[in-house]
Amino acid sequence: MRRAAAVVTALLTLLTTVVACGTDGDESVLDKDGLVIAVRADLPSIGFRKPDGTFEGYDVDVADYIARKLGKTYAFLPVLAGEREQVLVSKRADLVLATYTISQDRKQAVLFAGPYHLSYQDILIRPGDAAEIRNVRDLKGRRICEVRGANAAQRVVEERKVAARRVMFDDYAACLAALKNDQVDAVTTNDIILAGLAERDGTGLRLVNAQFNEQRTGVGMQRGDVAGCEAVNRAITAMYQDGTAAELLDKWFGRSGLKLETIAVPQFEGCS
Repeated sequence: MRRAAAVVTALLTLLTTVVACGTDGDESVLDKDGLVIAVRADLPSIGFRKPDGTFEGYDVDVADYIARKLGKTYAFLPVLAGEREQVLVSKRADLVLATYTISQDRKQAVLFAGPYHLSYQDILIRPGDAAEIRNVRDLKGRRICEVRGANAAQRVVEERKVAARRVMFDDYAACLAALKNDQVDAVTTNDIILAGLAERDGTGLRLVNAQFNEQRTGVGMQRGDVAGCEAVNRAITAMYQDGTAAELLDKWFGRSGLKLETIAVPQFEGCS
């Protein structure tokens, strides 16, 4: 009997250990009444903090939609590109909707739901350079802005094998100023980011419409929250099926000249 009791006790201890290791004791977003959602504060039409302290933009509206579908209250946390992994790993944020392109490297640190938007990388230039910079190959030997924590400039050099000169700045506002002040020759990242910057600037900066490197923008989450990820994916599916995705894209980018086609839910990455 003592041996049988010892075996039962050992099995219960092992089961408890396995369960604890499987969850790491972390809450899912589904277990919380309120969420902290990290968004950009520096990108017009995407995630932008207004003078009154409130946020607006496409990612902000998508975050609002997802939170309401999950039945959660929420507060926004402003982040820069280089802070997105950090706020998830440190558990300062529950979700990140901040032009967060899904990549294999980033998947080592965070979980991605979605994507909730597909776009392409493009190039923003001064109006006088339109004849000289017409596609990504024309960036060879030119200075391109690289935002700390973002990988768009890196992809030009490493994936496209274009020998551009990367110049580092903290954010896209600094990139825009550098472009206008002739410190760089081009800014390259997601086309919707560039469209928002150009529209707000209003000085004639223009998109090349090169459309290279598909960008899959996802919702960053803490690793292991599979149930929460699946719930976010269901919310994204509903956003496309009820027409909200098309409405939001038109609201924020309908006048930008971008080719906006919202036909079907993007193919999800999976929540494992």
